Amino acid sequence: MRKAADPSGLDPYEDSDVRMKAQRMGMWLFLASEAMIFSGLFLSLFVIRTLYPEGAAEASSHLKTLLGAVNTAILIIASTFVALSSVAAKDGADRRLITWLGFALGALLGALFLAIKIGVEYRAELHEGLIPGAGPAFPIQTEGAQLFFNLYFAATALHALHVLIGVVVLAGAALGVQRRWLKLPDNAPEIEFCGLYWHMVDIIWIILFPVLYLVG
Repeated sequence: MRKAADPSGLDPYEDSDVRMKAQRMGMWLFLASEAMIFSGLFLSLFVIRTLYPEGAAEASSHLKTLLGAVNTAILIIASTFVALSSVAAKDGADRRLITWLGFALGALLGALFLAIKIGVEYRAELHEGLIPGAGPAFPIQTEGAQLFFNLYFAATALHALHVLIGVVVLAGAALGVQRRWLKLPDNAPEIEFCGLYWHMVDIIWIILFPVLYLVG
C-alpha cells in the first residue's frame, strides 16, 4: 500500500490512488454544481421562448450572430489547446513546453473572447438601448423581448465571469508549469482539473449560443 505523501498525518487517504479518486469525484461534483446554476437559466430561456415566441425571436434578431459564432470558434480552439496540454502533461517533463504553451494560448484566447463579448457586443448593445435600464429607451415593443434580454445579459454575464476565472486558472497553470512549480507528470492530475473547468465553460457557451442567438 502506498502511503500518503503528507508528513503531517492529516491526509485521510493512505493510498494515493484512493486519494486521486476522491479528488476527481470532488472535481466532478463541483462541475455539476456549476452546471446546475446555468440549468436554471436554460430553463427560464426555454419558458420565455415558449410563452413569447415572437418577442424572443425579435429580440434574438438584434444580437450579433457573427460575433457569437466567432466567439464560439475561439472557445473551441482554446479547448483544443487545453486538451492537448492535459494529454502532454501526463507524458512527463519532456512535454513541458507543449503543456505550458497550450495553457497559455488557451488563456489568451479566453481573454480574446472577453474582449469581443464585453468590448464589442455589450458596447454596441448599450448604444442601441438593448440593455434594459441602461442607455437609450429599449427599442423593441414586442411582448417578451425585454424579458428575453434580461435573461440574455444574466446568462452571458455569468458565463463571462466563469471565462474570466478560467483565464486566471489557465494562466496560473501555464505559469506553474513554466516555472516548474507544477512538476510533470506528478502534477498532471491538477493540470487535468484545470482543463476540465475550462471544458465546462466551453460546453456551457456551446449551449448558450444556439439558445440565445439562433432563436428565430
